[in-house]
Amino acid sequence: MGKVLGVLGGMGPAATVAFLARVQALTPAVVDHDHIRILADINPQVPDRQRAPDAAEARLGQMAMRLRDAGAQVLAMPCNTAHALTASIRKVGLPFIDMIAETAEAATAGGARKIGVLATPGGEALYTRALQAKGAKIVRLTGADRNAIMAGINAVKAGDTGEAPRAEMRRLAAALVGAGAEVVIAGCTEVPLLLGPEDVSVPLVDSAEVLAAACVKACR
Repeated sequence: MGKVLGVLGGMGPAATVAFLARVQALTPAVVDHDHIRILADINPQVPDRQRAPDAAEARLGQMAMRLRDAGAQVLAMPCNTAHALTASIRKVGLPFIDMIAETAEAATAGGARKIGVLATPGGEALYTRALQAKGAKIVRLTGADRNAIMAGINAVKAGDTGEAPRAEMRRLAAALVGAGAEVVIAGCTEVPLLLGPEDVSVPLVDSAEVLAAACVKACR
């Protein structure tokens, strides 16, 4: 029997639901019993991870504790930005699958050393450190494009996954490739809801899919 996965979600809700679908789709299964048992706390009330980090971290620690007490044996959080606030999660004593570390590993596994990142400022900072530790260089959006990525992320949070934000996300990915990126990381879980591998001329590493695959590996 596999391990029970606890998911700290809701940041945002659509991204969490998409992540759960990825876990299900990536699990080798013939019957229901082959799938992973998942306890998910989809909590959209977590304080803003960038404007109120202390309050957000306290809430995440509470969520992790409740998931543990409900029977979770492994924890995961499909929000890149919130990985700056994992100390309180790790304190509950369960294995925690680090989305940033797993994604940085996947992005550099093929030998690429210039990695473009589509992420919030907080997520970008996390990937900068993780990629530098692997001897890789991050390629960032510059100028007005830094606001444009946030507009795309916020569009998804507002329920808009239409052609306008999709076209803008394709443009931003192309800007990273034009700046030399050999691989592009979808480093915010809203980004893959607008951008697919077919939309980018270099490999696209979807952080949510990387995390989902790591959860399947850890829990089956």
